[in-house]
Amino acid sequence: MESYLQEIIRQALLEIGAEENQIPPIKIEKPRDPSHGDAATNVAMLMAKTLRNNPRNIAEQITAKIRSDSSKVKTAEVAGPGFINFRFADDYLYSELASILEKNTEYGKSSENSGLKCLLEFVSANPTGPLTVGHGRNAVLGDTVARLMEWTGAEVEREYYFNNAGRQMRMLGLSVQARYLQELELDAGFPEDGYEGAYISDIAKELVHEHGDSLANEADETVFKEKAEKVIFDDIQNSLKRMNIVMDSFFNEHTLYEDGSIQKVIDTFRGKGLAYDKDGAVWFKTTEFGKDQDTVLVKSTGEPTYRLPDIAYHANKLDRGYDLCLDIFGADHIDTYPDVINGIEVLGYDKSKVEVLVYQFVTLMKDGKPFKMSTRKANFVTLDELMDEVGEDVTRFFFLMRSPNTHLEFDVNQAKEAGEKNPVFYLQYAHARIQSILRKVTELEAFDGSADLSLLNHESEISLIKKLMSFPDAISGAASVREPHRLITYLNELAQGFTSFYHDCRIIGTEKNLMHARTMLAEATARVLANGLGILGISAPDKM
Repeated sequence: MESYLQEIIRQALLEIGAEENQIPPIKIEKPRDPSHGDAATNVAMLMAKTLRNNPRNIAEQITAKIRSDSSKVKTAEVAGPGFINFRFADDYLYSELASILEKNTEYGKSSENSGLKCLLEFVSANPTGPLTVGHGRNAVLGDTVARLMEWTGAEVEREYYFNNAGRQMRMLGLSVQARYLQELELDAGFPEDGYEGAYISDIAKELVHEHGDSLANEADETVFKEKAEKVIFDDIQNSLKRMNIVMDSFFNEHTLYEDGSIQKVIDTFRGKGLAYDKDGAVWFKTTEFGKDQDTVLVKSTGEPTYRLPDIAYHANKLDRGYDLCLDIFGADHIDTYPDVINGIEVLGYDKSKVEVLVYQFVTLMKDGKPFKMSTRKANFVTLDELMDEVGEDVTRFFFLMRSPNTHLEFDVNQAKEAGEKNPVFYLQYAHARIQSILRKVTELEAFDGSADLSLLNHESEISLIKKLMSFPDAISGAASVREPHRLITYLNELAQGFTSFYHDCRIIGTEKNLMHARTMLAEATARVLANGLGILGISAPDKM
C-alpha cells in the first residue's frame, strides 16, 4: 500500500504543476492515533516552497485528485497545516485478506533487497571451549537478521570465522595433554593459564579410550590440540543446530597468513605512510582517522593484534564480490572495529559495504539475582546448559526480545513459566488456540475455505485485517535497522488484536456464512503468526 500511495500522490503532484525532479521522497507514515486514519503524509508541506502555495491548498488539490481516481482509498482528508490522512477502502481490505490466505507461507516476503549479496559473519568463537550464553545472543541475533534479510529478497551467506592457531590453541593442546597424562596416573603439571573446564578432562578420557597410553611420550601438544579442536567444533555445531542455526561456510584466520594476505596489508599500509615501526612493534597511524593515538598492529613479540587479520579478512570478503559484509560483534569491540573499517578504506575498498551490528551482553537472573546454573565446564554457563534448563525456543526468543543495543537480563524464572507471563508461550499459545478453533469448525461441517469476506465489518475485524496487512512492513522495518525485536513487538500486537476480535466476534455458533468469513480471518492470523515465528527461528505449535 505504501508504494501505491506514493505513486498516486506523485501523479497528483505532477497534475497540479510539479516537475518530476521537484518531488521529494514521499514518506508515508501510520498515524499514532487510529482515529486519524490508516496512513498519512506531510508531502504538501514539503512542496509549499516549490509550488509557492499554502500547504493546505496543495493538500486539498492532491486529495481532490486522489478521491476521483483511487479504488483503494475510501477517504483522503486534509488535517492541520497540511497533512493528508488516508483511510483504506473496505473492498481493498477484503482483497488483501484474500491475498494473505493465497500467499500462505510466502506472505510477508518482498523483493526490496533483491540482488543484494550479503555475507553475514557471526558467532566466530575460536574452538577452545563450548559456546557460552554470551555467544548465544550473538548466534541468535545473527541468524535472525539473516532470515529477515532473506525475507526481503537478499541472498545471505552465514559465515563463521575462527582461528585454530596461536597461543590459545597451543594452551588448549597443552591442557588436554596434561589431563591425558593425569588420566594415565602419570606425573604431569597443569600449564599456567590452561583451560580447566571439565570438557578438557572429557576429551582426555576419549584419547585414553582411543589410544591407551600410546601418546604418553608425544613430544608436543599437536595431536592433543587437533583432537580437542575436532571435539569442540562438533560440540559448537551441535549447539547451533539445537538453536535452529546452520552455517553456510567456515573461514579459518590461519589461511590469511598462508596466502600472504596479512603481509600484504602491512606492506600496503607502509607504502601509504600509515604503518611504521616503534619499540619493536608495527603501528597503524590511526591518528590520521581522528583517534587520540596510534594503534599497534603487530606486538613486539611478533604476535599480531586482532585488527590486522580482521582487516585482511574483510578485504577477502569484499574480494569475493559481496555487496554487504555484515558483522555481529559484542560490545567489547565497540572501540576497535572502526580501525578495521578504516583499514579497509586504506586498502582501496568501499568501507560503506562493511556494516557492524554491536550487541550488549547478557546477564542470567533468577529470583532477582545473577544466576549460575552449573560450573561443570569451568566458570561460565554454556549455551547447551541454558537450553537444557528452559528449552530451545524460549532461549532463542529471550535473546531476541530486547534491542541489541540494550543490556539483556535473561530471567530464568520467567523463561520457565508455562503461561502468559512467558512472552514466547503467549505467542505460541495464540497460534495453537487458533488451530484448535479451526479444527472445531471443520468438525462442525465441511468448509471449503471460501467465504464472503465483506461480512467482516465489525470494528475488531477491520482492525485485525489492517494489522495483518502491516506484516510485510514489520519485516521490512526490522530488517532495515537489523532489530528483530521489532518483529516480536508486531507479533504481540497481532496476538492482542486476535484476542480482541475473538472476544467481540463469536466464530462458532454464529450464522454459517459469517462463521466461514471469521474462520478465514482466524486462519490468516494463524498463518501470519506462524510466518513471523518462523522468521524468529521458533516453532508455531498446533497444540499446547
